[in-house]
Amino acid sequence: MSLRLVVALGALAILIGVYTVDLGAQTVSEAKLVSATRWYGGDDAAFGGFSAIEVSDDGETFVALTDRGHITHGKFVRKNGMIKKVAHGPLKKLTSPRGDPLKGIWTDSEGLAVAPDGTVYVSFEIRHRIVQYKTGQEKGRDLPKNPATKKMVANSALEALAVQPDGTILVIPEGNGSQKNPHPVYRLRPGATTWEKPFTLPRYRPYVPVGADVGPDGRLYVLERHLSSIFGFTNRVRRFDMTQDNLTNETILLQTEVGAHDNLEGLAVWQDQDGLIRLTMVSDDNFKFFQVTEIVEYVVPDGAGLKTELLITGD
Repeated sequence: MSLRLVVALGALAILIGVYTVDLGAQTVSEAKLVSATRWYGGDDAAFGGFSAIEVSDDGETFVALTDRGHITHGKFVRKNGMIKKVAHGPLKKLTSPRGDPLKGIWTDSEGLAVAPDGTVYVSFEIRHRIVQYKTGQEKGRDLPKNPATKKMVANSALEALAVQPDGTILVIPEGNGSQKNPHPVYRLRPGATTWEKPFTLPRYRPYVPVGADVGPDGRLYVLERHLSSIFGFTNRVRRFDMTQDNLTNETILLQTEVGAHDNLEGLAVWQDQDGLIRLTMVSDDNFKFFQVTEIVEYVVPDGAGLKTELLITGD
């Protein structure tokens, strides 16, 4: 989602008094900050605008996606479990089903998911679609079209993408902070041609989902964002137990104060050597000089989490 649109929405909301409470001040964090590391791209003009990230099972390597159709592989340099430096390879342009580099309105890549077999899935806004990139193949393959995308706004669509161990795809549209209905979760099973809507996420305005991942515990983790004011963004991560037909035990693991981090958009969930869940996130600097690209990592204490209904009342 473009910064111009985010800023405009935030400014409008402040002017007309939509946000009567600064949710960024209501810190309900149980996850503990491990590290927040600036990521630099040198003189590479393609570097920036990171909208998604996936991390290996051991937390050492990663795949990251920009919102201009570039993807890169990298490695974390760690000390005592903390990320001290981020190294990455070339930023490569994603390709079309014909093998051509993506151009123009076809490049707005937002969501990233990597299946256990290495297959990469990327969701796109503007030209709403999800593309599959099999290991070793340069050409992408469009997944079956989801009819629900016809009613989605260009910059508020297929934002949060995740894949289950069996290859089932989950996607959550971003929407906007003024909507009141629950967030729909769409599902495409392996080999299926028809999308399902098996469940929804409770909506607590003005947060919107921007990233998702299925953790090693089989739970669904959702990263949400809100441009609270001119002082910056606030983010939160919710966790859900997930079955074939339902989401239960909604839990807030993290809710940051305003300005604690930049525009966090990508989320990867993995388990460290101590058996604890880690939340690794990347920020989208929108290619603006006054924003930064950073890798932020939190650890979830064993058994941590605050039940949503005890903390917030939503619309």
